[in-house]
Amino acid sequence: MTLPPEFSLIARHFRPLAGPGSLDLRDDAALLTPPPGKQLVLTVDAMVAGVHFFADDPPDQVGRKLLRVNLSDLAAKGATPLGYLMTVSAPRGTPDAWFAGFASGLAQDQAAFGCTLLGGDTTSTPGPMSLSLTILGTVTPGLSVHRFGASAGDGIWVTGTIGDGALGLQVALGKLADGSGFLLDRYRLPQPRVGFAIGGIASAGMDISDGLVQDLGHLCRASNVAATIEAASVPMSEAARRAGSEWLQTRLTGGDDYELLLAVPPAHEPALHAAAAASGIPVARIGRCHAGPPSVVVEGQRGEALAFDKGGWSHF
Repeated sequence: MTLPPEFSLIARHFRPLAGPGSLDLRDDAALLTPPPGKQLVLTVDAMVAGVHFFADDPPDQVGRKLLRVNLSDLAAKGATPLGYLMTVSAPRGTPDAWFAGFASGLAQDQAAFGCTLLGGDTTSTPGPMSLSLTILGTVTPGLSVHRFGASAGDGIWVTGTIGDGALGLQVALGKLADGSGFLLDRYRLPQPRVGFAIGGIASAGMDISDGLVQDLGHLCRASNVAATIEAASVPMSEAARRAGSEWLQTRLTGGDDYELLLAVPPAHEPALHAAAAASGIPVARIGRCHAGPPSVVVEGQRGEALAFDKGGWSHF
């Protein structure tokens, strides 16, 4: 019996991505037994063409970004990837080569980060391409990191460099030159900080997807603390430095970093440095939490409060 087009597409491109528990993508559900002594962590993110990626972006990079933005959420919980469910809604007439490239990108990052496809759904849509991925991870009970839990006196730390993704979007829009290609690559391919053992070290944390200032505000509200950060202490890449100081607001509010934002008690800083060294992930202290109504103040070179037009990306 000939397979219907949808099932033929799944067999060609997605079944090779399937792993244990997926039932070889031949059923309506997956069966999964978590490792002994572990809790499951689940998170979901969606990407829409024209909003989160460009319709003409290379399909392998679209697949990798879809997986990586979800892996970043797991990293912020201190969790280890296990597997994922995915839905793909593509306009009719999407070339088979697009799906082949998309699946190739997923396969590349599955191998890099240690997870497999468990199941999902494929549909056609009259609108732009819409992708959604729900990832599952595991964590030792009691070691999951939450947005809430920060206290006055905690230092505010970030991984990597901040603002590259937002500047990369400006490169893609033709508003900023970047001869190295570094910034555009950072926009298209986030670097999820999987493997950074922050459980028991960070009192609170999350990944930075909607802009440093806005996401720190989310952490402050959840923890009922205020925060001050020093603009000069926020780490930047050499490519961002070359872009110039006029892009400061974009760097701090633009989003698409997918770096980790952590509140760390001073007593835990040696453990933070040890975990960072063990994972090869750079960290930098950029400010502090203090008592007060939830708020975020960004200080300039002379300690003055900087005013920005917006705090970050809005989904609505």
